[in-house]
Amino acid sequence: MSSTQWTREAIGKIDADFQRTADTHLVKLDLPQLTGIQLYLKDESTHPTGSLKHRLARSLFLYGICNGWINQGTTVIESSSGSTAVSEAYFARLLGLPFIAVMPRSTSAQKIRQIEFYGGQCHLVNSSSEIYAESQRLATALDGHYMDQFTYAERATDWRGNNNIAESIFRQMSAEPWAIPSWLVMSAGTGGTSATIGRYIRYQKLDSKLCVVDPDHSVFHDFYHSGDENLVISESSRIEGIGRPRVEPSFVPGVIDDMRRIPDGAAIATVHWLEQILGRKAGPSTGTNLFGALQIAHEMQQKGEQGAIVTLLCDSGDRYLDTCYNPNWVKAEIGDIALWQEKLNDLINAMN
Repeated sequence: MSSTQWTREAIGKIDADFQRTADTHLVKLDLPQLTGIQLYLKDESTHPTGSLKHRLARSLFLYGICNGWINQGTTVIESSSGSTAVSEAYFARLLGLPFIAVMPRSTSAQKIRQIEFYGGQCHLVNSSSEIYAESQRLATALDGHYMDQFTYAERATDWRGNNNIAESIFRQMSAEPWAIPSWLVMSAGTGGTSATIGRYIRYQKLDSKLCVVDPDHSVFHDFYHSGDENLVISESSRIEGIGRPRVEPSFVPGVIDDMRRIPDGAAIATVHWLEQILGRKAGPSTGTNLFGALQIAHEMQQKGEQGAIVTLLCDSGDRYLDTCYNPNWVKAEIGDIALWQEKLNDLINAMN
């Protein structure tokens, strides 16, 4: 098969897969304590690979194919803490391509099993700071393509539309009492999704604002406030999928209206609280997002403001049964979350 024919067939397979996939749901979170404010979760766990990263993986494959970087037989390598690798393994299998995920040894066992389920290989390193160089080394050694989500996430997705996540949110909000949300709240892993949403808001001349929340052990929050692109820390984020030890090229601070740090204890307490509301588990990054959204809801009520807030349910908590839903892991890695559970209840009750 010629290179041109393979490219056309590969893009056709990805497009067909997209057409078979319904859009993700927008879930209204009914809280009796909120008056004049409505809170929504964009449930990205309903993608075929179960997370927000399905959109990114699809975009990265199309970007790599259309640039001529990915061809028939190309080994695709990615540096990932889990969810992006799961989704990329799915698309690699769809196209019949070898896939290798370079990830920290601390990645949850469930994510490793999912990558292997889709036919991918997992190449483990000791620290998240090692994944970049090791991914490039493997790509060179195998004459493969290093996908490099941390560089290309913000440019692989068409932020002006084409059914990106921002366009989907605003389309689904169109029949709600506040069709234009006051705030969109999300955390950053690569920074690609926040860049897409922030650019879309500006391009469409919308009145919404974007708040990005950052976990402990991440430099994004400090970079946003200091502008120092050389910030580096040695610790890895305990909230898988978000937070980075260095400033990633895909993180675009200029599209963000507010940024705040959410302690990991608050994030874990929030996903356990959310399970009682929804009747199902969500991943820890959702807890980071939702705690930030609840803070903003409280601040809006204090100011007498009304409106809508949209945040993201990034993935299912079933991937984290051995971490944030394991009391032993929580105690060892996060500590006693009882204080944060109390603070969360105080925050919610203060909205009356």
